[in-house]
Amino acid sequence: MNYIKLYYIEKYIFEDVRYSFEKNRKLNAFDFFCIIIWKANRAKSKIANTLIKNYKKPHAKLNLIVKKLTSSVAQAPDDKTRMRILIEEWGLLLPMASAVLTVLYPDNFTVYDVRVCGELGEYHELKNVKKFDRLWESYEKYMSKVREYEPAIKTLRDKDRALWAKSFEKQLKHDINKCFRK
Repeated sequence: MNYIKLYYIEKYIFEDVRYSFEKNRKLNAFDFFCIIIWKANRAKSKIANTLIKNYKKPHAKLNLIVKKLTSSVAQAPDDKTRMRILIEEWGLLLPMASAVLTVLYPDNFTVYDVRVCGELGEYHELKNVKKFDRLWESYEKYMSKVREYEPAIKTLRDKDRALWAKSFEKQLKHDINKCFRK
């Protein structure tokens, strides 16, 4: 393991993990959970328990479960089915499902994130939509809105990064000016 490479986890997942998925059409548990940790470290145990529960075979190893999950995503005929697999079959919520798919298919998906919703001024309610077809339709609108942001920025992933960073900047400036005063 190249630990320096792993230290820069976003680079690792968008390069090494994505390449591994493209080559092997599946991921191992370590690489899959690198994506989970990148999105929300606090969620890794909950995600592991959700996957184990939804596999419905007691005592199955997490590595086997993740290989089955990611293989089914790779074999899916389209993006909607990929998202449906993660949400309906495996129990992931939209923020995590979109993060996984963004790493595996960065030209087709973007991360559903509260900071980005704040910058777009809408879509906060999307995380509460229960019916998958309605969720997918709304998520497609969300992605379209992200694609429209900053025409000079070329990739969907960079647009997502820019929106996140803009929110981060606003929050930090607010905190410095209002909350951290002595």
